[in-house]
Amino acid sequence: MQNSDNSSPATASPATANNPPPRNRFALTGRSVQIDPRREAARRDLADVRLADRVFAPHYAAPLIQIAARPTALRVARDADSEVLATLGSGDVFEVLELSGGLAWGSAPGHKLVGYVPTTDLGLPA
Repeated sequence: MQNSDNSSPATASPATANNPPPRNRFALTGRSVQIDPRREAARRDLADVRLADRVFAPHYAAPLIQIAARPTALRVARDADSEVLATLGSGDVFEVLELSGGLAWGSAPGHKLVGYVPTTDLGLPA
């Protein structure tokens, strides 16, 4: 059956510069933003999902809220002798983004810092 106006059936037109496809997700545009890795939880392999609109990472994680079971050092790196950024007190909140090798990596919102703490100091198994 043909249309009475001799035109072909309506079809979706392809996306062009003047007619971009509708967006249902965000897109990274422009230059990358500079972040401070001591203050924003983003590494080359993993980032806090709350940074997804500003930081590209192969994986994102939602923070798991933990409470420090005892005073503990928040360190800049995994090494036990790495620089101490702050000391979390018993009862301080720590937002865990990764658990690996007896350490938790994440952010301490009360100090506005990102680093590593031993999982046992958060009351988690080693």
